[in-house]
Amino acid sequence: MASLNKVLLIGNLTRDPQLSYLPSQTAVVDFGLAVNRKWTSKEGEKKEDTCFVDCTAFGRQAENISKYLTKGRPLFVEGRLTFNSWTAQDGTKRNKLKVTVENFQFLGQAQAAGNNNYQAEQDNSASQQQPEDDDIPF
Repeated sequence: MASLNKVLLIGNLTRDPQLSYLPSQTAVVDFGLAVNRKWTSKEGEKKEDTCFVDCTAFGRQAENISKYLTKGRPLFVEGRLTFNSWTAQDGTKRNKLKVTVENFQFLGQAQAAGNNNYQAEQDNSASQQQPEDDDIPF
């Protein structure tokens, strides 16, 4: 039987991203995402519901999320569900579903500022890595 674990979310950050590093020096960022759902009830009443989702990203993506995003900024996240289970200090078993980010995209007003800065950073690093025309052996 085939299986699929894919999550697509668009929402706003509920808090500033918290960047840390694993012992292997891999960047890890944790952040919350608020995803709103609007609908109309059978009686014609407009309703809204908010789902709060914890997310984790790794590596370069974690560093970029931490650098360019703050609480309230919109974000598109593509990832997978991850199930965590542990025993709390009081002995009770706890578990939680999180989204492990595999890809993301800046959205809204933050997109213009964030992507331009990110693109400029990529352009600068690319230009530093590119050999000059005189150094090309052909």
